[in-house]
Amino acid sequence: MTPMTSMDRSRRYPSSLRSPSSRRTTHRLAADAGLLVLAATFVLPLAWVVLSALDPSANLRVKVPDGITLDNFDAVLTPEITFTPLLNSLLLCGGGTALTVVCAALAAYPLSRFRSRFNRPFLLTILFATSLPITAIMVPVYALFVRVNLIDTMEGTIFFFAASQLPFAIWLMKNFMDGVPKELEEAAWTDGASSLQSLLRIVLPLMGPGVAVVTVFSFVMMWGNFFVPFMLLLTPDQMPASVSINDFFGNRGMVAYGQLAAFSIVYSTPVILLYVLVARRMGGGFALSGAVKG
Repeated sequence: MTPMTSMDRSRRYPSSLRSPSSRRTTHRLAADAGLLVLAATFVLPLAWVVLSALDPSANLRVKVPDGITLDNFDAVLTPEITFTPLLNSLLLCGGGTALTVVCAALAAYPLSRFRSRFNRPFLLTILFATSLPITAIMVPVYALFVRVNLIDTMEGTIFFFAASQLPFAIWLMKNFMDGVPKELEEAAWTDGASSLQSLLRIVLPLMGPGVAVVTVFSFVMMWGNFFVPFMLLLTPDQMPASVSINDFFGNRGMVAYGQLAAFSIVYSTPVILLYVLVARRMGGGFALSGAVKG
């Protein structure tokens, strides 16, 4: 009786009947290839930004610079191009984020701690509000701001930034607040603390990661928003960096790619710094181990 060859085994055992280990290997390789393709879609634009910022003759190609230069940074690091727009962005996004976090915490507390038949409809309304495209409401908002004399004002834009991010911030804050045991507040109430005191001294310190997530999410969404300040602000000196970056795109398709890349790096720095500052809080957990024992 002749031994069975590998070709005979492949004919007798089709690919669908192969061992589980070989199928897992094939699936893992396919998943790794998909992840590499996905990673390349993120890495290549970042590589273009870094390389073009140092390239004296930058274009749309991702290439190693012929010579490294800092002239692109010298050209954009001026008060008119970078410093004033960045300061405007910090004022708008910082003020809007602070207002969003405060209002979201005050709104999420009763939704998390008190049961009412209106809680679920209110949360569903909030969830629906997060899906509304902001471009659909900008025309009536613009007319309203003109009527109440808030057009072309920093405070009016801050209010709208906070209002646009508030629905999702409330939703996030409420979910994080549900993870803080109510027994801790009840103990504080027994000692004479009010609901506001228990919120400020017990709930918010224990849900530090949740506050950090809401802060970073709100700030990032406001920082990259082009349409809102473009519509509500008219004075060039009040424009944030998200709008002034449009100045690098000249007429007839002429673009200063090197300066655009350098400005993009400077423009991204505050968001990266914010994430680094709150990274520990975002991954620190609620630290409630043993808090309700005894």
